[in-house]
Amino acid sequence: MAHHILIIGGGIGGTMTANHLITKMYPEIRAGKVKVTLLSNSPWHYYKPAFMYVAFDSFFRDELRRPQRSLLRPEIDFQVEEVSHFDFNSQSVECKSGKKFGYDHLIISTGCIPSPERIEGLKEAGDHFYQHAPARQLADKLKTIEKGRIFITVTFPKTHNVPHQCGIAPIETTLMLDELLRKRGVRDQIEIVYTYPTVSQLLRNCLFLQKDTCEVLPPIFEQKGIKHQRGFTLDRVDPDRKIAYSAEGKEENFDILMATPPIRAVKAVRDTGVSNAADDEGWLPTDHETMQVIGLKNVYVLGDTVDLPVSKAGGSCHSQSPVVVNNIASEIRFGRTCDAYEGRVVAIAQMGLENGMPLWYDYNEDVKPTPPNKIGGLMRKGFNRGAYWAVARGLI
Repeated sequence: MAHHILIIGGGIGGTMTANHLITKMYPEIRAGKVKVTLLSNSPWHYYKPAFMYVAFDSFFRDELRRPQRSLLRPEIDFQVEEVSHFDFNSQSVECKSGKKFGYDHLIISTGCIPSPERIEGLKEAGDHFYQHAPARQLADKLKTIEKGRIFITVTFPKTHNVPHQCGIAPIETTLMLDELLRKRGVRDQIEIVYTYPTVSQLLRNCLFLQKDTCEVLPPIFEQKGIKHQRGFTLDRVDPDRKIAYSAEGKEENFDILMATPPIRAVKAVRDTGVSNAADDEGWLPTDHETMQVIGLKNVYVLGDTVDLPVSKAGGSCHSQSPVVVNNIASEIRFGRTCDAYEGRVVAIAQMGLENGMPLWYDYNEDVKPTPPNKIGGLMRKGFNRGAYWAVARGLI
C-alpha cells in the first residue's frame, strides 16, 4: 500500500507544500509507493494578503482567487472536505461529510480565523481587512468618510511570543489610508491615530515587532501627520457611543475603528486538546526547527497554526514549506529528518499606495529596513498580480 501523505488546508501553505512534495518525491509517486492528498473546505484558493487591497478598491474578488484544482499538480488527490476531527492515535481524520481519511504523514496548514467577537463590541463597531466581506464593508466607509477620526488598533494573541496575523499589515494599511484620503482631498479633515498594545510580545512595546523597524516608523508617521500611541490594548468597544476602551484605562472616540482583531486556530485544531496556547487560541506546539508538532508522531504544521515567534503570513510559509517537504521525504527514505527552519520570513511591505519595502528576518536577525520606493512598489505589484500564483504552484 502507498505511503499516504495527507495535507489539511488549501491556503498557500498547504498548496505549495503539496506541489513541492510531488516534485521532491516524484520517483516514489510515479512508482505508486507514495500518495499525496489535499483536503480543503473550499474549491477556491484565495490570495488572502490581497484582502487589504479590497479595502482600498484596488482588488476585486475574482482577481484574487483561482480554482484550487488549477493550482495543483495532477498527481495530487484534491477533495473539497472540511475536517471536523483529528484522531492522532489511529492516524486518521474525520470530515463533516462523514468521510474518513487515514494517513502515514499528516501536514496541518489550516490557518487562523479572525475573531472580533472575542472583544466586547468589536464585531458590531469595528472594521478589518483580513477577510473579503469585512474588507468590502471597510472600503465603502473609506470611500465616503469626509471628516472625523479613524482610530487604528492592533490586538495580539494572549499566547506568549505569538504575533498577530501578518505583522506588517496594520502599518501598510495605515500608510495606504493616509494616501487614499489625500487623493480624495479630505485628509486635512480626518485625524488618523495608530495605536499599539502594551504587550508587543516579541521584543518590546513598539510600533512594529522588530527593533530597527520601530525606530524608523515613528518619524515616517510624524512626517505624514499620523498620530501614534503606545500602550493601548483594546479591551472593549461601545458601538453606540463609538468609544474604544483600553485595558490601561484609556478611552478613545472614533468614526471608523480599523482594528486588527483577535485570532485563533480553526475549531477542529482547537478541539484536539494538543495545544498549550492561552485563552483557547489553539496554536499547535511546533518544533522550531523540524516543524513537527511536538509530542505527535509523523505530524507536521506550518503557516498560521504554529506557535512560533514569527509572522503569521505567507512570507513565513515560503520558507517553512521546503523544510516540511525535505523532512518528510527524508523520513520516508532514510528514517530521520534532515532540514531545519531558521525562522526566515521574506516579504515586500506595501508602504503607501505605490511604494514598497523588501524585508526579511529570522530567529536571530531583526528586520533591516530599506527605504520605501517605487521599485519596491513594482516588486509588490508583480508578486500580487503574477508571482504569487507561481509560488502557490511550487514553481518559485
